[in-house]
Amino acid sequence: MSTPHNEANLGDIAKTVIMPGDPLRAKHIAEKFLDNYKLVNQVRNIYTYTGEYKGNEITVMASGMGMPSMGIYSYELFKFYDVKNIIRIGSCGAYVPDLNLFDIVLSKSIFTESTYALGFNNDDCHFVNASKELNEIIKESANSNHIKLIEGDTISNDSFDPYMTQENFDKFMDRVHNQDFYPLSAEMEAFALCYNAKILNKKATCLMTVVDSRFETKAATSEEREQGLDNMIKIALDASLKC
Repeated sequence: MSTPHNEANLGDIAKTVIMPGDPLRAKHIAEKFLDNYKLVNQVRNIYTYTGEYKGNEITVMASGMGMPSMGIYSYELFKFYDVKNIIRIGSCGAYVPDLNLFDIVLSKSIFTESTYALGFNNDDCHFVNASKELNEIIKESANSNHIKLIEGDTISNDSFDPYMTQENFDKFMDRVHNQDFYPLSAEMEAFALCYNAKILNKKATCLMTVVDSRFETKAATSEEREQGLDNMIKIALDASLKC
């Protein structure tokens, strides 16, 4: 079995998938953290590896950038490969001054101005929740690894946030803020992932490392970046053991 975007056979992909955006990050995770891993898909260079983490089967698959790309790959995993859980791991920008570079953020509720749900499912939906069950497992994983984790609301943008002018950012935030939703961070994929999980009765969430901030001008070294991302990866992989 395969799809136009995934050459893996049924059974090649585990029930839980860790999903970075970057294909080379998927390769890094497989090489550094997995045992007996195998490349099961490389269509369009969306590298997908299935292997073992602490004796447990796990798949790591890239999603590419943006909601359309995440929408395709996560839908096919849920619908055609019978994946039960997807944990997105990626980068985000800080929307509050309390977040520092390399803080790790867990999505609780996700908002987008995108018409992803309307175009796909005739559903004028702009809010979706991450899986509470997965989030509890991830929080336990972070606690057992003594890694700080911040849970909060997330924005999924179609445009790359750092390119937004301050004036347009202020107008955007005026549209977004309400009493029940106050975003800590922004990224570009979580809404499509969690919406697909919602309509297909699966579980998904989004775990992110802060790599830029409107309140921070410090440039991180490559060593700091690698260590920060590896902490997030460790949380996700340990969480997968309990999914």
